[in-house]
Amino acid sequence: MDPRVTRLQSITRRHFLQSSGLGLGAVALAGAQGAQLQASEDLSLAAKPPMFPAKAKRVIYLHMAGSPPQHELFDWKPKLVEHHMQECPASLLTNQRFAFIKGTPKLLGTPYKFAQRGESGAWISEILPHLTEVVDDISFLKAMSTDQFNHAPAELLLFSGAARFGNPGMGSWVTYGLGSENADLPAYVVMVTGGSDPSAGKALWSSGFLPSVYQGVQCRSGSEPILYVSDPKGMSRETRRRSLDAIQAINEREHELYADPETRTRISQYELAYRMQVSVPDVMSLAGEDAGTLAMYGAEPGKASFANNCLLARRLVERGVRFVQLFDWGWDMHGTSKDNDIVHGLPAKVKEIDQPIAALIKDLKRRGMLDETLVVWSGEFGRTSMNEARGGSPWLGRDHHPHCFTVWMAGGGVKPGVSYGATDELGYFPAENKTTVRDLQATMLHLLGLDPQHFHYRYQGLRQRLIGPTDEGRVIKEIVA
Repeated sequence: MDPRVTRLQSITRRHFLQSSGLGLGAVALAGAQGAQLQASEDLSLAAKPPMFPAKAKRVIYLHMAGSPPQHELFDWKPKLVEHHMQECPASLLTNQRFAFIKGTPKLLGTPYKFAQRGESGAWISEILPHLTEVVDDISFLKAMSTDQFNHAPAELLLFSGAARFGNPGMGSWVTYGLGSENADLPAYVVMVTGGSDPSAGKALWSSGFLPSVYQGVQCRSGSEPILYVSDPKGMSRETRRRSLDAIQAINEREHELYADPETRTRISQYELAYRMQVSVPDVMSLAGEDAGTLAMYGAEPGKASFANNCLLARRLVERGVRFVQLFDWGWDMHGTSKDNDIVHGLPAKVKEIDQPIAALIKDLKRRGMLDETLVVWSGEFGRTSMNEARGGSPWLGRDHHPHCFTVWMAGGGVKPGVSYGATDELGYFPAENKTTVRDLQATMLHLLGLDPQHFHYRYQGLRQRLIGPTDEGRVIKEIVA
């Protein structure tokens, strides 16, 4: 026989199965044992103790999807204004990659005035008048960096610890570690404004390889806050209860036969959905809020807005929800049109978030909740110090920039009135106390009482962690109270 044919036959699937029976048996046994171990885990959302005393009990994460320009908001660079529309120095272009900038761009100074505000003296832009009122409650990270400069990979790295799909989101990690304080509400709630999901989509609140009980639940404004939870027309609550009891009996039998942990998750999620039919409409209704509170946020009951979502975030954490994530889309200020330039588009977006965020911090503080609620604000990366001018556009805008951007945190064990890190005089590279998204993840976990180095989940033979497999992530102790 032709030796080439013999070789091809030796590597067919049939040959592999014939000659590796013992190996496959070992794999099957290991898989069965692993399934039994996973099935024995506590997959409930009951509150769990932290690994060590925590400073924060809950998180509200405010993400500006698309990434706002830090030079117009928090990173005041008079040198950049001085050299406005001058050619960019070669030192900022050599060996650099850009998403859209071509050739030699021109430096872009901000058109907005800055002033030092509060006792902390933090530099704040004039287009954030409301945030200046709470600036002394905020800790700024001015030299945050990432290694991604496209939206979806950067968002995935920030929230899941990996720039690829498949890992659990940050909220799923936190609820896996700490559970929920309210059995009638999801532990992890997501709300989206701006007319679109963030670039990485629902993967940002996926449970990934964690049990799906830790999946983020998206809530919406309107008559049906959570899709498919309400009873169909003609079905009473008693009928739904009998249906769930029958389904549960079937699922329990399936679990006895196959010991699949996801069957347990399915049972618990059916029960949670049944309880949410009563609890969610109550918590998602703003009808009980007084006129003063509504005015403080700029909220309007029944409207899908960032202001409403900020007020709902307070209501959710007040009732024991562990992690609330607000995504607001529309911050990709490239300057390709009037709607996304820094002179016209940016002020409109800032006006939508400035008052509600300041109100959220004030409201948490007056209710005695800020000390145990960690509030985080960020984009997924920064913006360049240069004008993009894509295709000769006359509008002013900035390209994606991974090297430095501003993130801020408030409450939940964070020192108030601190500004940590700085960028160079043109706001292009970190100049001192550089931090990374791994450091941000590690610091958040630490504040919640979870050791970022040891908090893990076994998957594919590895101890998977939010901060990734290396020792890169460090707790930013300089901002921890």
